[in-house]
Amino acid sequence: MKNLTQEPKLFKGLKLVFGVAAFALVLLNTSCGDDDGAEVSADSIVEIAAETDNLSSLVAALNRFPDLVNTLSDENGSFTVFAPTNASFNALLEATGQASLDEIPDAVLRRVLEYHVVSGAELVSSSLTDGATATTVLGEDVTVGVDGANVTINSVAVASADVEASNGIVHILDGILVPSLEASILNTVVEPAYFNKDFTILTEAVVTAGLLNTLIDSDANFTVFAPTNDAFEAAGITSLDGLTANDLTPILQYHVLNSEVKQADLPATGSAVTTLNGDFYLSINSDGVFINGLTEVTATDIDQDNGVVHVIDRTLIPADQDIVEIAVAASEASEAEFSQLVAALTAVENDEMAADLITVLKGDGPFTVFAPTDAAFQALYDKVPDSDDDGDNDITDLVAAAGGLDVIATVLQYHVYSGRVFSADIPNILDGNASAEITAVAGGSWTLNSDLTITDTDGALSLGTSNAAIVGTDILATNGVIHTIDQVILP
Repeated sequence: MKNLTQEPKLFKGLKLVFGVAAFALVLLNTSCGDDDGAEVSADSIVEIAAETDNLSSLVAALNRFPDLVNTLSDENGSFTVFAPTNASFNALLEATGQASLDEIPDAVLRRVLEYHVVSGAELVSSSLTDGATATTVLGEDVTVGVDGANVTINSVAVASADVEASNGIVHILDGILVPSLEASILNTVVEPAYFNKDFTILTEAVVTAGLLNTLIDSDANFTVFAPTNDAFEAAGITSLDGLTANDLTPILQYHVLNSEVKQADLPATGSAVTTLNGDFYLSINSDGVFINGLTEVTATDIDQDNGVVHVIDRTLIPADQDIVEIAVAASEASEAEFSQLVAALTAVENDEMAADLITVLKGDGPFTVFAPTDAAFQALYDKVPDSDDDGDNDITDLVAAAGGLDVIATVLQYHVYSGRVFSADIPNILDGNASAEITAVAGGSWTLNSDLTITDTDGALSLGTSNAAIVGTDILATNGVIHTIDQVILP
């Protein structure tokens, strides 16, 4: 097989044809003749494209890359450009589900454009032979088809051939030439993210994790919950720098189900949904569908040949610590939190007369813990006498005021609910009411108000504490969920 650019590479890419009606094109400042005597236009390839109404999409695409414009304007250059019409670009947008070229990521659009340019050779139609190949600037070959007077490139029809420019030849195409990578992604669950600039972090993560081939498997059937770039930032992931495949794979697998599940087929609120890396949990209320409390499903049922895609506004991070481990890690952080909660739990755990709360909270659960901040505990300490006269009210003084660790154990149990309740479940618990009673794991109840405050009885210590407010929500643990509150609640 002859390679028209004298390179031995064979075209191995998957071909895609976007058929559109052929058109007649009249080019200004252009005169075509035979190979030996044609009058060459004084205009460069870029100038010819700019003067041709039906190539305005190509011009807009090129203008995204000033270096490509400069290269194709070089009078000393020698290029062959396969120029797609506006209708061809529109067909590509329709095939990828995008509204405009502005939505296509720069990296993807550049690859497509480079696949339409041959550098160092002016390939006139009379030199093209059936089955010949030409290596593009992308480094991937295109294949010529010749059937009588009909010429195709990768099976895409040449509508107008041999438009001669001062620095090369333009052939007008009735479709887009799609590189093999992009062709393999089309119609798969990767497509909606790959061809949209709002998902470039997700695309980069999939490639880095080595999951691309898995997700474009035509024989597979997936449901993908796709986070936008903003969704990664909302979850605290502002860059993938330094993250390896081992870091990213468990996160990405947590967004994928090994079956196709449309919105209408999602299980009921409170259900666990099994992903390729453990379960996440659904909350469905009047505002929409939420995952693990904080993540909202913002678009649904983007159908592809090997599954369906739903868009989410916050990247899902699988839990790898239980409730106690999360609290301990927070207490040891540079900006420590929950250190007083851990101290109280530890004191109770070490007392033979009190319940083993750490052991319980490391169990299967699930539990919902309303965890007081360190400031909340300090506010409580400040309400009791300094029993040891050390000038520093702490857990020791609280125990003395309470009359023993068994009372403190009761107080701590009052902060634990049996079951998994996310913030997105609260509207369902309230059911349109201003408040609802919440029963703690050890008995007793307190009132949850619609403004996310908690009213307790304050009967245990009678210290006149204020209502607690939920100030942080949905810290996911392997055995439940933690919400942060700004006051200790008392039974």
